[in-house]
Amino acid sequence: MTSPDNSAPSWRTSPSAGFTLIEMIVVLAILGMTLVLITAYRSPRSQTLSTEGTASQLAADLRLARSQAIAGNRPVLVSVDLLGHQYRVGTGDIRLIPGELRVEILTIANERQSERVADIRFNPDGSSTGGRIVLADGHRSIDIGVDWLTGRVSIANGS
Repeated sequence: MTSPDNSAPSWRTSPSAGFTLIEMIVVLAILGMTLVLITAYRSPRSQTLSTEGTASQLAADLRLARSQAIAGNRPVLVSVDLLGHQYRVGTGDIRLIPGELRVEILTIANERQSERVADIRFNPDGSSTGGRIVLADGHRSIDIGVDWLTGRVSIANGS
């Protein structure tokens, strides 16, 4: 199979249709670097979002305690450990509060177990001992209020 001008066969003069080893290595190196960049990327942690998330979770747990008190026809305590940065709803699991947050609680004197631990009690009729929990991160604070008469839980930006 030769061409009409008696030169080399035409199938040998056409450029090859494959990739060279160097091209394959370059492509694999680029893919490898891309994979390293993608897996190493972590979204920046927002302190504000962390504070708001913790406040929302704590408020939801306070509402849960009120619901448990009404449904179970028995008082339910929410105990807040200020130095340990944790709290517990009734006899449930201990929930942690991030250590970078400052925690303060205002409640009636009868509900103070010590300087370290204070409670907010929800009664079977929906009322509570009331109080306010403040979470602060240095830039801002969030107040979680519990109304003593209705047991209503609210969240507001602190001063």
